[in-house]
Amino acid sequence: MLFLITYISSVVLINYAFSTAPHLDLIWSAWGGLVFVLRDMVQTRFGHGAIAAMLAALVLSYITSDPSIALASATAFAVSECIDWLVFSITKRPLHDRLWISSALSIPLDTFIFFGMIDAFTPGVILTAMGSKFAGVTAVWLIMAWRLRKQAVAG
Repeated sequence: MLFLITYISSVVLINYAFSTAPHLDLIWSAWGGLVFVLRDMVQTRFGHGAIAAMLAALVLSYITSDPSIALASATAFAVSECIDWLVFSITKRPLHDRLWISSALSIPLDTFIFFGMIDAFTPGVILTAMGSKFAGVTAVWLIMAWRLRKQAVAG
């Protein structure tokens, strides 16, 4: 439940931050990596229930943030979720591999869509956003792979 609440709160807060202090877009773009990791944790725990969590976060974002930021967030999320759904539905690889593969495909699109729609498409922002997202998902992948190896050795 902690990941779910933290995920929804992070989406709302990052959209609010982009709305109220867009000049700090490098900071907010780095925060995006945490949101991607939290989304993966919510998906791991609740499956496609992550969509309901994101819908709640987007409704709250529309109330608290600039509607154009909330729309950009919703659009980028929709594309990312479609990619995640395809990867999770088609591949039969272990969970940690599916998380990394889906992220490798969705992170660039999510980043380009969101920052393109809010007119913050600069090299620094794009590199920071993609770097933080890939770092986060790679950390999750390494932890999950380590746990699997540990279980295999113990079992």
